[in-house]
Amino acid sequence: MNVLLVDGYNIIGAWPELKKLKDEDLKQARDLLVEMMAEYQSYTDDRIIIVFDAYHVRGLEHKQKNYKIEIIYTKENETADERIEKLAGQLNDVRTQVYVATSDYAEQRTIFAQGAFRKSARELYIEMKNIEQEIIKDVEYHKHLQYQSKIPINKEIRDIFERWRRGDK
Repeated sequence: MNVLLVDGYNIIGAWPELKKLKDEDLKQARDLLVEMMAEYQSYTDDRIIIVFDAYHVRGLEHKQKNYKIEIIYTKENETADERIEKLAGQLNDVRTQVYVATSDYAEQRTIFAQGAFRKSARELYIEMKNIEQEIIKDVEYHKHLQYQSKIPINKEIRDIFERWRRGDK
């Protein structure tokens, strides 16, 4: 299983649409990141944990789950980097490969030491955009996919059956 730990504010500050939104409404930027990661999770089936530090949200540690995304707001004196490092160490084992999404160079060096891999904000953004394109292609493909009967029937008979199915005589 793959686990992706996301440094929430680092990603928000790096992705163009989130960065722009952050200046207007930080909560909305966080919500959009969660939605984008939910789409990513549904495609990859990875476990996703987004960590936001207490710098922007004061108070006790708070955990929640939206969609299939785990969201952690660190406690007041704990940074997202500290929490991510702790999680990377706890989650990394023989069956689990941990990736950390951040562009913070110091954080990348620390998680490498714990056996985790990194994805820069740019790499994750490109991967997200590629997944969006794949989803669009899949939807288009399924829109144009025609049902094929397992029993060969000529078109006239199929049309009669279709009229019966619809209740037309």
